[in-house]
Amino acid sequence: MSQLFHPSTNSIAKVTSFGVGLLLIVVGLSLAGFIRSDCYTSTNNPINQPVPFSHERHVAANGIECVYCHTSVEDSAFAGIPPAETCMTCHSQILADSPLLEPVRRAYESGEPIEWVRVNDLPDYAYFNHSIHVNKGVGCETCHGPINQMRLTWKEHTLQMEWCLACHRAPEKFVRPREEVFTMGWEPPEAQLALGTRLVEAYDINTEQLTDCSMCHR
Repeated sequence: MSQLFHPSTNSIAKVTSFGVGLLLIVVGLSLAGFIRSDCYTSTNNPINQPVPFSHERHVAANGIECVYCHTSVEDSAFAGIPPAETCMTCHSQILADSPLLEPVRRAYESGEPIEWVRVNDLPDYAYFNHSIHVNKGVGCETCHGPINQMRLTWKEHTLQMEWCLACHRAPEKFVRPREEVFTMGWEPPEAQLALGTRLVEAYDINTEQLTDCSMCHR
């Protein structure tokens, strides 16, 4: 009986199997890289807003504190977006006729809120509470980055689960004294791990509970 397959068939089959396996690995690594990329996560991309608000101007240059605008960040799940009335406290006198601020003046006069575009927008299946993080010593810049230097606001971090878990698994690497939560550019006066370990205990941060699925998925 004559041979059904050419002698080279075995070699071709081995090369093909190796090539398919290699291709799957490359595709997997590419997808893993893509879902962490700025393109997919929308990080480091300034968001167009109805008014080109500059945190750099208001925070770094004028010294306005976070809680002046985000009034509910310490006691609510939401940081809160300031109403036009808050903006007009200053802008009724400063740049009162600026064309860029026309949406603010219109919102103030009509009572209709400005339709800001959310920058840090978690999916509906992820629960997040600002107040608990603030009161446990998580600084604004830990999540939002150097927002006091942003002329236009962008998302600094991916906010993906693996990013959140980095802190939930080792909060001592990130927590700071409560009185320094709103301090931009804060540096620990001693080794962060030593300070953080004490604060985790002082603020009663339950590290085991932090990694429970129900903590964020309710």
